[in-house]
Amino acid sequence: MSSELLINVTPTETRVALIEHGSLQEVHIEREAKRGIVGNIYLGKVIRVLPGMQAAFIDIGLDKAAFLHASDINSKLILKEETKQVPDIRALVHEGQRIMIQVVKDPLGSKGARLTTDITIASRYLVLMPHATHAGISQRIEDPQERKRLKEIINPYCDEHQGFIVRTAGEGAGEQELKHDAEFLRRVWKKVQERKQRKQINKPLYQDLSLSLRVLRDFVGVDFERIRIDSKLTYDQLVIFSEEFVPELTQVMEYYPGERPIFDLFSVEVEIQRALHRKIELKSGGYLIIDQTEAMTTIDINTGAFVGHRNLEDTIFSTNVEATQAIARQLRLRNLGGIIIVDFIDMKNEDHKRRVLSSLEMAMSRDNVKFSVHGFSSLGLVEMTRKRTRESLEHVLCGECPICTGRGNLKTVETVCFEILREIVRVNRAHDADTFIVYASSLVSDFLVNDEFHSLAEVEVFIGKLIKVKAETMYSQEQFDVVMM
Repeated sequence: MSSELLINVTPTETRVALIEHGSLQEVHIEREAKRGIVGNIYLGKVIRVLPGMQAAFIDIGLDKAAFLHASDINSKLILKEETKQVPDIRALVHEGQRIMIQVVKDPLGSKGARLTTDITIASRYLVLMPHATHAGISQRIEDPQERKRLKEIINPYCDEHQGFIVRTAGEGAGEQELKHDAEFLRRVWKKVQERKQRKQINKPLYQDLSLSLRVLRDFVGVDFERIRIDSKLTYDQLVIFSEEFVPELTQVMEYYPGERPIFDLFSVEVEIQRALHRKIELKSGGYLIIDQTEAMTTIDINTGAFVGHRNLEDTIFSTNVEATQAIARQLRLRNLGGIIIVDFIDMKNEDHKRRVLSSLEMAMSRDNVKFSVHGFSSLGLVEMTRKRTRESLEHVLCGECPICTGRGNLKTVETVCFEILREIVRVNRAHDADTFIVYASSLVSDFLVNDEFHSLAEVEVFIGKLIKVKAETMYSQEQFDVVMM
């Protein structure tokens, strides 16, 4: 498969685009201001032990001391023996002690970061556990044969100093891919230990990689033709990183100094904007409508302008098959996860249904994220799930509309006009005034004065008061005020 990575770096944001066969398939975005410290490993200093809370405060170089509870300390590592109950905090740490810990929760409000001594380092398919000795398999991998296969592959890499857990993403991964990950994690842990020996304090011994480095880790084993980076500084960092950890990628890296923005290649910027739209046009003339809600994502397929060449059933089948390719791509591009309901155009032919499902599963098989297609329901809907790996593209790039507050629509001009007339009558009954002035948006005020002139006049006669209408250019369509004079 022809694959390429484009990495766009600015001081405030890093964006990565995965291109396959000349088409944008995935977008990853990381903003500097929102990077957390979860996963970072520090050599901290115990500054206070609190027996009453069975906890200690650790200085890791942040503004606020971090919090380490006794239950989050690997007592076997310190006491050299198994204990049924959590030992007293004073038996585990003392003031002034240097201790290697990992952040499990970011600082929040007045609270410092939450820590643990059970260190884990994740890669794409595996999690390294430096203080364990066994091989574990994610509970979400349910197939007994697959669990057995993965354990047989990973067992040789576990020893008395370290163990591994196969992540959910490792389901179906090949032996070579798992070997790449295990070797990568061993090299990372060796670096962490070297930094610990140098007593590196007030900065991380290890921190979860920045996006540009993380994609190299997560795409270990992918055969890239090129990886283009538009920042010389980031390019140099990636070369150093790849030479040390993923040497097979070093030779395909290129610094992109072109005048043309890197995301203009393959029309990446245009595709990102399209991915924020509800409606996705198909080449045949049909289209998809994609709605992302709190509970699920729904996808509706329509024939649109496509009239076909033979008969209605073939037209419907052709549109549905074409839609399966677009659906698989949009799920990856928008990073939509959770429950997904697809409303294909109704098909009566059972063979057509089977072929559409087969086409959908084949298109989804190129997705690195775990998915499951459950077939047609009794209502003719296809139910499927896709694992949530990070925030969707819409949630990263967009916020709630301040005008409709997330509804996705506005009251019509006519509706707002009638609300204004009712409000005038209500206020007149509650208060005594000689004149009413209505402040509303330009569209509403024009409609009220022109199209609803007779309704306005009837209200004036009904209440026996003068009503004036004034346009406020800064008002939204739903916003208005009724002022008494």
